[in-house]
Amino acid sequence: MSRTIDTPPLRRGTAGSADGTAIGYQTLGTGPDLIVIGGTLRTSDDYLPPAATLARSFTVHVVDRRGRGASDPQGPGYCLAREVEDLRAVQAATGARLAFGHSYGGLVVLETARSFPLFDRIAIYEPGVPCSPVPTAWMAPFRERLAAGDHYGAFIHFIQGSGGAPDFMSKLPHWYLRMVFRIAFRGPAWQRMRPLLGACLSEHEQLAAQYGRLAEFADVTAPVLLLVGGRSKPEHRAEFAMLRDTLPDATLDTIDGLNHLSPTEPKTGPVVAERALPFLLGR
Repeated sequence: MSRTIDTPPLRRGTAGSADGTAIGYQTLGTGPDLIVIGGTLRTSDDYLPPAATLARSFTVHVVDRRGRGASDPQGPGYCLAREVEDLRAVQAATGARLAFGHSYGGLVVLETARSFPLFDRIAIYEPGVPCSPVPTAWMAPFRERLAAGDHYGAFIHFIQGSGGAPDFMSKLPHWYLRMVFRIAFRGPAWQRMRPLLGACLSEHEQLAAQYGRLAEFADVTAPVLLLVGGRSKPEHRAEFAMLRDTLPDATLDTIDGLNHLSPTEPKTGPVVAERALPFLLGR
């Protein structure tokens, strides 16, 4: 994402999590406080496009989850519970009663809300709540390539094996993808993403551990807007419908033309924010 994006002035804050980890966040806008928490391989900078739209109505706090951006490393013993502690710390520091989560960040918001009634309204875009087993065969070769300093090789194993990429990409030869990725991934976005590959593995290990827990999210009492991209895989959209049916007070809204990464794209991030605004405003 370019730094030239038109955003209101940014203020930086830090919250101390329960284990002493410093969790950084960027704040923009004025109005009721709203926390934005993002997904794997992303920093708070990637969420400034939707945050700028939300900042017309809210004071938006865009979190760098542990292991990225202005926050401390994940640390030993990393698990989903540490992420919940981090979100609770940011909520205590900001007083926010509203939350928007994307992907893994959506899982963190729901896991937090399941046990702690901190939020009055929650908007989530394609949250990482697994309704079917999470692929794990890619993790060992990913770890091997990462240990060897082969970031492109590790990333290719993730793209082909994690289940999020288009089906055709899983069939392309490794050498071909390496050539394409060296051309396509070399700018500022890749420079931000590359140091997050280790955290990506840890987070997907946690995702895999959440399978079988779907029914527990019936404990989320806050109203939830569940946003889904119309270009996401049909099997993934079916899983989000299962989550909608599990949550006690949830509405599923499909946005045509969008995919899983749309909240982090400069052109489509504001579209996601506009869709969430009426719900977050209580209209």
